[in-house]
Amino acid sequence: MHSHSCGFSSDPHNDSGRFPVLAIHSLSKRYGTRQVLSEIAMSIHAHEVLALCGPSGSGKTTLIRIISGLTGFDGGRLQIADSIVAADAPYPGNLFGKVGVVFQEPNLFPHLTAIENVMLALREFKRLPANQAHERAMVELERMKLASLARRYPASLSGGEKQRLAIARALAVDPLLLLLDEPTANLDPDLVDEVCDRILELAGAGMTMLLVTHNVDFARQAAGSFALLQDGRCRCSRDGALLENLRSRRK
Repeated sequence: MHSHSCGFSSDPHNDSGRFPVLAIHSLSKRYGTRQVLSEIAMSIHAHEVLALCGPSGSGKTTLIRIISGLTGFDGGRLQIADSIVAADAPYPGNLFGKVGVVFQEPNLFPHLTAIENVMLALREFKRLPANQAHERAMVELERMKLASLARRYPASLSGGEKQRLAIARALAVDPLLLLLDEPTANLDPDLVDEVCDRILELAGAGMTMLLVTHNVDFARQAAGSFALLQDGRCRCSRDGALLENLRSRRK
């Protein structure tokens, strides 16, 4: 069965007249002799959530790192809004701050309070004065149900609270695209729902997201289109049934 490239005009009613926020064309990446990604093609339109799933080691994190400019690639190109990112070319400086990323590890600054962690991004990328940065940061802490913990340091937060704080920090700069790389992978099972619930709220509010997850049920709840990355190649569909064979792998 030939699956189409995610988001490209397989469904003209869905895609007509809409410009993708992210478009990936024939993207390839190798580490030494190992081909990690091969001819990847996908796109995400505004207010769409694409769930990217696949076995461990299939290149999902590598793809997230490429889209966010942390890792280069060897072939193809990607486009974020109206900026082209070419293989072996520097990542366009104007994209920093437009692509928000949340990794498995929250990567918070331990010497800064929760609100200071969020404000830092606003001061750096948006150059906001302190009072405006504080106000904007509080909005995102409220959205992540963390307002009461604004003055706490990361060491005193639970894993779920830290991950929600990392999401608040990524959202504060108003990214065009939010990349979530298995945001619940390292959490205790009883903390997973509080993060998933916030992500579902973001999806409902129209945030454009690429969600990497091992959780097939969560992927099907959160996303409108789906990508399966296996053996360096990507298959895409608007039907979540694409992901079902991952369940048996994980048992």
